[in-house]
Amino acid sequence: MNTELRLHSIVRPKKPDYKHGKPHRIFENRLKQDLTADKVNQKWCMDFTYLFLADYEVRYNCTIIALHDRSVVVGITDRHITSDLAIHTLQKALDSQPAVKGELLLPSNQGSQYTLKAFLEFCESVHVTQNMNKAGYPYDNALMERYFNTLKNECTNLYEFQAEEAFYLTEEEFTYVSYNQCVPIVLMDIRRLIRHV
Repeated sequence: MNTELRLHSIVRPKKPDYKHGKPHRIFENRLKQDLTADKVNQKWCMDFTYLFLADYEVRYNCTIIALHDRSVVVGITDRHITSDLAIHTLQKALDSQPAVKGELLLPSNQGSQYTLKAFLEFCESVHVTQNMNKAGYPYDNALMERYFNTLKNECTNLYEFQAEEAFYLTEEEFTYVSYNQCVPIVLMDIRRLIRHV
């Protein structure tokens, strides 16, 4: 019956191997699960995930989400998971926003991309304060994991991308059109309900 209807399953590949790097420095956890922000550009979350093309080639996505309205500030996908990708993503996010006033807190996990000297020096040069949740404690990173789950289940896992360009275009359209148009509206409704309770 499945053959007649041309139905087939999409098998999700295994996670790629992880290469551990030596951290240059670890920061304290100042966020402490407070996933709210009173002002725009006060707190951003940043993380990496892996995505697959049809031939199981891996692409790595680095995304920054604003805690103020839970929208994606910027997301960049590349062939390699490096501190250069993290730096490029953060620079693009800063360039896309009006001048950031006051402290910008950037929570992340303790991945080597965030603890290498190049990334630390870049954050200091652009006046971004790093924050790290402790290893094996994902709660401060729950917003990023929720977004990546949505990205994979509602976008990238639904298709078999043969070409990189189609993959990137579909991912960008989902992020900046579908996700960013939907999430802030839901968040405003939740905040309105909380105020009336």
